[in-house]
Amino acid sequence: MDLLVVGDANPDLVLRGDVRPRFGQAEQLLTGADLVLGGSAAITAAGCARLGLETALLTVIGDDAFGGMTRQRLEERGVRIVLPRTATGIPTGLSVILSLQDDDRAILTLPGTIAALRPEDVTDAHLAAVRHVHVASLYLQPRLAAGLADVFARARALGVSTSLDTNWDPTGRWESITEILANTGYFLPNVNELRAVTGEHDLDRAAAHLVRTGTTVVMKNGAAGARAWWPGGDCVAPGHDVNVVDTTGAGDSFNAGFLAGRLAGLPMTGAVGWATAAGSLSTRASGGTGAQATLDDLRVTVG
Repeated sequence: MDLLVVGDANPDLVLRGDVRPRFGQAEQLLTGADLVLGGSAAITAAGCARLGLETALLTVIGDDAFGGMTRQRLEERGVRIVLPRTATGIPTGLSVILSLQDDDRAILTLPGTIAALRPEDVTDAHLAAVRHVHVASLYLQPRLAAGLADVFARARALGVSTSLDTNWDPTGRWESITEILANTGYFLPNVNELRAVTGEHDLDRAAAHLVRTGTTVVMKNGAAGARAWWPGGDCVAPGHDVNVVDTTGAGDSFNAGFLAGRLAGLPMTGAVGWATAAGSLSTRASGGTGAQATLDDLRVTVG
């Protein structure tokens, strides 16, 4: 396999229209509602598979209806599912996404099986069978987070490259991140996450702080595109104008574009260009996987 993605897989219920809650038993009308494949890891894995990578997803899914739907959607997208166990009696996680027209959104998440993954579930046999391992939604998985530094150290010892997209930490503590980043090849935050991890508002200083640990920082910057910093270099890649329907999962498709570029041997500038194109194109449909890019899409968009 080219790639092992580790992390969350669950349905997303994406709601559009009059989604700002008003209590007092007020009834509000929506313009759209879609139940789609969700979870940062699952969306990234689906995006990588669509870009031609042989992709496996290590995750925990329940034996309920939402778990069955999640399995089916992943299999339809060509992702090999690796289940260390089925979480009998624990509900499959679920996110409800309230999507606003100005590209902002609120996310309500039931952790369920999302929090069940453990560092020992990522075995040396799993790592030795792939070229790269990517971890997503770290802080929805506290047990995995506590041992991820060791997982990445084992990966590096086996010659396997690593990447991490923490997503937001709901607790605001960002625990274990220093130890984890010391063994992370590529760190893929958005602007707010980069600032939160480092405590620095200035992005160049924030990135420089992390690059000194040896990691490469590839920062998502929404419609503005992306910036990347690595030991001895940096680059900027613009965003792309598309008809935006829903930004859910755009950062995960960005990850997929970047990983596909690097695993194809592209230089950093080329891989970041693929990342911004993949992230932009994914916003053309509701949910994270409805409009994910193909390799031909990236080549046409990037030029």
